[in-house]
Amino acid sequence: MVDIGDDAPEFTVPKAGGETYNDLEEFTFSDAVADGPTVLAFYPAAFTSGCTAEMCAFRDSMGLFDDLDAQVYGVSVDLPFSQNIWIQQEGLNFPMLSDWRHDVIHAYDVVLDDMYGMIEVAQRSVFVVDTDGVVTYRWVRDGENPDFDALVSETRDAVEEAAFASD
Repeated sequence: MVDIGDDAPEFTVPKAGGETYNDLEEFTFSDAVADGPTVLAFYPAAFTSGCTAEMCAFRDSMGLFDDLDAQVYGVSVDLPFSQNIWIQQEGLNFPMLSDWRHDVIHAYDVVLDDMYGMIEVAQRSVFVVDTDGVVTYRWVRDGENPDFDALVSETRDAVEEAAFASD
């Protein structure tokens, strides 16, 4: 599993921006990391209650990440077209990355292989990566869903540490 101090795995996937159902562009992780601390918030599936609560907690706290010049991306195996509809429906103010081939969840070793006993999805997890591409924070769900506001606050603290460390 990718851990604190490891180089974050490189990847290129479709990015859903949410303006329209077909608002898509190619996203390469190393290009984004150079722009500031980066949060990858892996979630199992769009439109589910727990994932909606988690992504809305990030949405509601986005100003705190903006203040640190941090980028937040949701990551799931959902198709980018459905991610775009979900972004619009929930008023999410950050993009989603579509790992529809499941390469990224395997590279980060955050695979939940039996959602509903039958499908492989992302395990709920959060990684903070500094501008050098090094993982500075890792959280992986163990058991029940956490208090999402507390998780966002903890993630924001990790981003702040990563931002100050790179100055």
